[in-house]
Amino acid sequence: MPRACFTLQVRPDRLAEYRERHAAVWPDMLRALRDAGWRDYQLYLRDDGLLVGVVETDDLSAAQAAVDATDVSARWEAAMAPFFETGDGRGKAELELVFDLDAQLTASGEPTTAPTGDPS
Repeated sequence: MPRACFTLQVRPDRLAEYRERHAAVWPDMLRALRDAGWRDYQLYLRDDGLLVGVVETDDLSAAQAAVDATDVSARWEAAMAPFFETGDGRGKAELELVFDLDAQLTASGEPTTAPTGDPS
């Protein structure tokens, strides 16, 4: 599955409320993300406000455009905009993949899971 990883910066004074909002995202927003091609989407938040997102999607730009085309996304983005240093959550900085353990193990003919059983 193709994955994308991106960062955003949440305002440090809004971290607690940001966490609360994401503990129960609107059901129609969840469906919009799913229907736009976002799979296994996760957000990680550091105490200084660094937000890292990881998502399986065939094309992050296309998936973002598809979700942006929904009414619920416009409402969600407007509600979330004050949480971000940039004034909105659309300024994702996509990160380049530089290491993939499973890909390198597979390329070298190794299994991607550790052997099981008694090692003696």
